[in-house]
Amino acid sequence: MSAPAPSTSDAPVDPPAWVEHVCPLPHIPEAVCAVRRRARTVLAQWRVPTPTADDALLVISELTTNAIVHARPPAVLRLSLPAPGHRRALRIEVTDAGPVPRRRPSHDDLHPAEHRENGRGTDIVAALSARHGISHHPERTTRWADLHMGV
Repeated sequence: MSAPAPSTSDAPVDPPAWVEHVCPLPHIPEAVCAVRRRARTVLAQWRVPTPTADDALLVISELTTNAIVHARPPAVLRLSLPAPGHRRALRIEVTDAGPVPRRRPSHDDLHPAEHRENGRGTDIVAALSARHGISHHPERTTRWADLHMGV
């Protein structure tokens, strides 16, 4: 006869090192607004300070738009936040299946950058984040940004 398994209910449990929220991104333009609403709810539940949450929502909009417009599906948004007592930075990641093959530029694409209606997302993410970057993996790309949390 085997001994009963030890009870784990009395064992001390370490708090998680972070909390995380994962949200699939439908590959349609309307998804950006829906994902932003969902992220707003999550950030409020996590008690992220309003200035950080506002910046995060703009970064989320830029990264999700980039994935929907310029990358192949599937894509996913991942938000993570360290537990209290750890370095306080909100991590925003959008992972997609890599870039859509580029088409040849047309005559209309040759306008000066200051007259284009797009192409500023990376500058916005850089301005709002403490750190940001791109991680390339086989068959997927992750764009990420870390935002410092206010006190």
